[in-house]
Amino acid sequence: MKSVFFFLLTAWAGVATTQAATPAEVVSTAADRSSTAVTVYNDNLALVKEKRQINLPAGTVRLSLREVSAQLQAETALLRAVSGRPITLIEQNFDFDLLTPEKLLDKYVGREVTVIRSNPATGVETREKATVLAAGQGTVLRFADRIETGVPGRIAYDSVPSNLRDRPTLSVLFEGGGGQQTLELSYLTGGISWRADYVAELAADGKSLDLSGWVTLTNSSGTTFENAHLQLVAGKVNRVRQGYQMANMPAPSPAARSSMAPPPREEGLMDYHLYTFDHPTTLAVNQTKQLALLSASGVPVEHEYLLAGADYYYRALFDSLGEKLKPAVFIILRNKGGQLGKPLPAGIVRAYARDSQGAAQFVGEDRIEHTAKNETVRLRLGEAFDITADRKQTNYKLVSDKVAETSYRLVIRNAKPEEVVVQVQEPIPGDWEIIQENLKHTKTSSRTARWEARIPPEASTTLEYTVRVKW
Repeated sequence: MKSVFFFLLTAWAGVATTQAATPAEVVSTAADRSSTAVTVYNDNLALVKEKRQINLPAGTVRLSLREVSAQLQAETALLRAVSGRPITLIEQNFDFDLLTPEKLLDKYVGREVTVIRSNPATGVETREKATVLAAGQGTVLRFADRIETGVPGRIAYDSVPSNLRDRPTLSVLFEGGGGQQTLELSYLTGGISWRADYVAELAADGKSLDLSGWVTLTNSSGTTFENAHLQLVAGKVNRVRQGYQMANMPAPSPAARSSMAPPPREEGLMDYHLYTFDHPTTLAVNQTKQLALLSASGVPVEHEYLLAGADYYYRALFDSLGEKLKPAVFIILRNKGGQLGKPLPAGIVRAYARDSQGAAQFVGEDRIEHTAKNETVRLRLGEAFDITADRKQTNYKLVSDKVAETSYRLVIRNAKPEEVVVQVQEPIPGDWEIIQENLKHTKTSSRTARWEARIPPEASTTLEYTVRVKW
């Protein structure tokens, strides 16, 4: 009798212990957020910090934090108490296997479901139990007297498996809690990226431009961040695993001039630059958003026509090296003084000019890298239409096995009604020396010679030179 009583007592104690060990589960949704801060990096990476007001029971608690990013990097997640009792973390799980009809059926492999069929003639429904034998490549169901493939009707399930969520969920097991507390969750996530887009509107005389900068944000993280305090980091942050590149989105074209919101505050952050927006913004899921970055008017610019050569034709005998060659068109501005003189994040600059009717027309675009203040920005817009050039090698002589002398003639024509200046840039290999020329060159580097050719209106200018190259 004592043995039976001891056995029953031990079994009851085991059940009681098991029940006591089962932690209370608390579910927290986005409605519990009291504040959200998002810091976005260039390379499809963001740091999310959110505070949630949650009423917690004392003891061991399993907290299910719903509506976190679907691309949350679980190894970076950190939960801490900022008010109330401290918590001791035990484990955490990130459930990103989201509820779909296919996933639900797959989770029920080996389990029983109810198949509901409707008689097409009478509309009467019948219900029959079946076991799911396979899913994915095709559904296989075992009924009491047969096996069928495919889904012969609607399938009813008893419940949703605990490891299948309708929203991305971070489940954290911890000790502590007790009462209303403020918890802060921080994590890194993919799916949020930003870049800078610029609109440059050239003045009628082409000597200045108005520059508008926009931040283009894309949120494909799987969740919405409402009224988030937004910060952006410009610069290349080293990462062990590279993220995905986002496709380019068009920048806004210059319509009727309107005022822009105050630009974000900029400050140095180690070797990067941090931009902080004063007003909270909502980053909706699957949305591209643009925010004002900068605005500068009357920025002085210079125009440059650049005709660049190649080094291969200094190595052998050639005849014609090109006819009706087109020089590249550049505009040059300096990032200093006035309304500029601040770090410019990398992005695409799209240039517009107004026609005789005052309508803005697209005239080219170029990408700039991260540009510090006081640096020069060179934008290649395209190729000149009214300026052409013919290049010929007029002489080639081997002075010795390692020394050659070559001569060239470059005829540049200008169909414009005004004088233009074309920069001729030649990359010359080896140890070289210009031994004859009709226009004076500048040695801009050990491998580059540059000439400045002035071409009168509707006329031409000829550049002739001979170079000795030693290999």
